[in-house]
Amino acid sequence: MVATTRTRPRSRQVEQLSLILWRERELLDALLYRLEVEQLVLASGRPRWVAHAAQDVEAVLVPLRETELMRAVAADEAAASVGLDPDPPLRLLAERAQEPWREVLLEHREAFLALAREIAEVADTNRGLLAAGYRAARKALLTIGVTDGVPTRTAPGSSPRPDGGRAGG
Repeated sequence: MVATTRTRPRSRQVEQLSLILWRERELLDALLYRLEVEQLVLASGRPRWVAHAAQDVEAVLVPLRETELMRAVAADEAAASVGLDPDPPLRLLAERAQEPWREVLLEHREAFLALAREIAEVADTNRGLLAAGYRAARKALLTIGVTDGVPTRTAPGSSPRPDGGRAGG
């Protein structure tokens, strides 16, 4: 009976951690989806919706940060229940957990690694698309004679004067 009493709190703490990990995985899936939508918008060449897509990405980051804090607290409690120091790697926590939690935590770990790779790849592509879009917009503005939002082209046959007026005409 003593062994059963001792394993219940440990099991409860690891179960709580697992529930938070599921929530974090759901939010990471939502982040990946929104990054992919942002990528489609960026690749479409239609800048109208870029700000909306970026806001959608930002909107999922707030609850993700909150969930990360909850996960950190739950992981520390689960770690303490199995005799580990605070902030253990998920792999180490899984190795110390009893079944079925060991397998559950290892599955969470693998899912997080896969999601992190996918998110990094999509985010890198998005950064590249944003940079290319910026360069294209800058080139277009230079072509029509605008630098830093200020028109630079003068009328044919005239040259700009230092006082802002035009010479020759």
